[in-house]
Amino acid sequence: AGGGPLLPDSVLYEIFLYLDHVDVLSVGLVCQQWHAVARDEFLWKELFYRYYRISREVPRHPAAVSWYDEFQRLYDTIPCVEVQALREHNDQVLHLSFSHSGCLFASCSKDCTVKIWSNELDISLQHSSNMRPYNWSYTQFSQFNSDDSLLLVSGVFVGPHNSSSGEIAVISMENFTLLSRVRNKPYDVFGCWLNETNLISGNLHRIGRITSCSVLWLNNAFQGIESENVNVVKRLFKIQNLNASTIRTVMVADCSRYDSPDLLLDYEEQLAASSTSTCPVFDLGSDSEEEEAKPKHTVEPAVQELPDDGGMTAGDGLQQFFDDIMEGRVRPSMTETELETKVAELFVRNRTKPPELNLLPTDSKSKTKYLIFTTGCLTYSPHQIGIKRILPHQMTTAGPVLGEERRSDEFFDSLDHVIDIHGHIIGMGLSPDHRYLYVNSRAWPRDCIISDPMQPPPIAEEIDLHVFDLKTMKEVKRALRAHRAYTPNEECFFIFLDVSKDFVASGAEDRHGYIWDRHYNICLAKLQHDNVVNSVAFSPVEQELLLTASDDTTIKVWRSPRVVRIQQARKPRPRKLLFSWLMNQKS
Repeated sequence: AGGGPLLPDSVLYEIFLYLDHVDVLSVGLVCQQWHAVARDEFLWKELFYRYYRISREVPRHPAAVSWYDEFQRLYDTIPCVEVQALREHNDQVLHLSFSHSGCLFASCSKDCTVKIWSNELDISLQHSSNMRPYNWSYTQFSQFNSDDSLLLVSGVFVGPHNSSSGEIAVISMENFTLLSRVRNKPYDVFGCWLNETNLISGNLHRIGRITSCSVLWLNNAFQGIESENVNVVKRLFKIQNLNASTIRTVMVADCSRYDSPDLLLDYEEQLAASSTSTCPVFDLGSDSEEEEAKPKHTVEPAVQELPDDGGMTAGDGLQQFFDDIMEGRVRPSMTETELETKVAELFVRNRTKPPELNLLPTDSKSKTKYLIFTTGCLTYSPHQIGIKRILPHQMTTAGPVLGEERRSDEFFDSLDHVIDIHGHIIGMGLSPDHRYLYVNSRAWPRDCIISDPMQPPPIAEEIDLHVFDLKTMKEVKRALRAHRAYTPNEECFFIFLDVSKDFVASGAEDRHGYIWDRHYNICLAKLQHDNVVNSVAFSPVEQELLLTASDDTTIKVWRSPRVVRIQQARKPRPRKLLFSWLMNQKS
């Protein structure tokens, strides 16, 4: 530059072609030929695949205009620059959630407070609620309702180490008053909003040593309206648990946007969509219930293990099984635990409402929603994802408190779909369009056999980030990897992830947060903390803003290099002291 000899085009090409992990956007400043090559599509395509180490079978992002712009998007719009650290919590920060408008966000912590922050250029604390007066041990999760008028806060009760009880509180965003409290058991059901005014909680009823029944309740956020004519609670579903498993981590997916997602992850589906559309689709940018029952089993593989009795009904099979034992024809060569599970499987065959037919939505305008949660069938550690359809008439507390009338042979609800992860699930998150479910898990050994439900297999340190298409109920993409966790099964805890239009982020136990690109399946950034990163949250209106929460008691605010440059350019430059002194002397 500056009059020196120009590099031959062939040399320039080789330099750009083999650059690796270098600030390539600044390299152009050293030669006068930069503007001539800056828009060379073939060069930028080669550089893109080599720099990010992406297979050439992966096509360009469907919304990308050019390879140069796509390189710049991944290089310049990732929220990887720390701009602020919030230190108002005095214990581990466990969870973060944004309001839908992006103007506010909430944080939960082991210090037993939920704090509400104003999301401005410099983020500031707006309100803090201490939940210790309600006998809470800590706050663990929060979620704004769809119009941002209410905040759901989930917490854990003070109690013995093995206590599983929790509570959900609803806070008004108008004046930060506590509107209602709902029991929640186990506490890691967390709870979630079904619509603007109704939330879902859980309850757990023990039936045997390793069998139980999970009841999911629909609760009105305004509990004070109870009268003779208006219910404030209604039972949604009653689901049997086997082998010490329970329902946890509930969330709701809206099926109405499945036909117009923000980003299709299947490359063939992308191609089909682009060939049939003239305009771009993608955009870059409760407490107790008396129940006398035996267990049920809803997971297909376990049901298939039972022998074919030649058309014998479940009731007949159970009676025959008992008769053979009592009369000495069969001596059970199984443990007490195995016997309990076997009886539960046999008994439940004629005590469970069959699953809904045609789970997959066919109408893009359908008001159907999916209730999604972690569950299991082999051991207490959550290793399956259960999906249950919620129909429009079930989305209100109106009607009988115990839900729809049931026949005697429909004591329990079956699951409509089950996804087996073959590992310990430690996090779940939905894409903004609710089309894709992202799941953090720690894998079990490939050929492990679980003989004791209280002794789950060892889990890997590597965290796999799976992606499932909720329209087809199939896994898409290969699992994302980079982040790690170290706690064993019995101490394993939730690590929250979040998804934006183009990126997915997750915490980890290796003192980093991570960001991946959803289309290319590549890790783009590691975000440093001093301890475990428990939660991450993208702004729903600005994916170049990300928050991370850590055991180091801080919340860090990250913005993209592009946004940081823009904000710095807008700041007025301070006048030099000498110039100010001279001006004062003149006056």
